[in-house]
Amino acid sequence: MPTDIELLKTDDEGLEELFRKSPAGEIPKGPMEGMAIFPDAGPAGARLIAGLVHLTSWRGKVFSPDGYLSNRLTPLDILSIVAMVGPGPSLLDDQECIVIDYSHTSLVFGGVRDEIRRVGPHLYLGLIWLFGRKVGWFTLREPNSGNG
Repeated sequence: MPTDIELLKTDDEGLEELFRKSPAGEIPKGPMEGMAIFPDAGPAGARLIAGLVHLTSWRGKVFSPDGYLSNRLTPLDILSIVAMVGPGPSLLDDQECIVIDYSHTSLVFGGVRDEIRRVGPHLYLGLIWLFGRKVGWFTLREPNSGNG
C-alpha cells in the first residue's frame, strides 16, 4: 500500500493506474489531512510545491455526516468552499468513486469536481476535474494515521 509521500514521487500515468484499480471506499468522516500532488514537477519539485501549498493555502477537507464537506484553508484552518459528497461514476473510467461536487454550492468553484478512491488504509487518492478536464491530483489522509 502506498503512502501519501510515495505518491508524490509517482508520475501522472502511475497515479491514474492506481486510481483506476482502487475501490471507492467509504466516504471519509471528519477532518482529513490533504496534500496536493503535481507529478509534472518531478519528485523534488512535487515535494516542494506540496509543502508550499500546505503551508500557504490548502490543508485538507472536513467531511460532515450530512453529505457535505468544507475545505481547510490557510494556516488558520479556515473552513470554506463547501461541496456536496456522495458516490457516483468517475469521469476517468465510469467506475464508482466518491464524488465531491462544487457545482451546486459555489459560484467561483462551480466548475470543479473532485473524485476520490481509497488506495490504502486511511489514505485516499483524489483527482481534480475543471469543467470536465483532468487538472490535478491530491491525497487525503486521516490525521495521526502515520501514513505519511
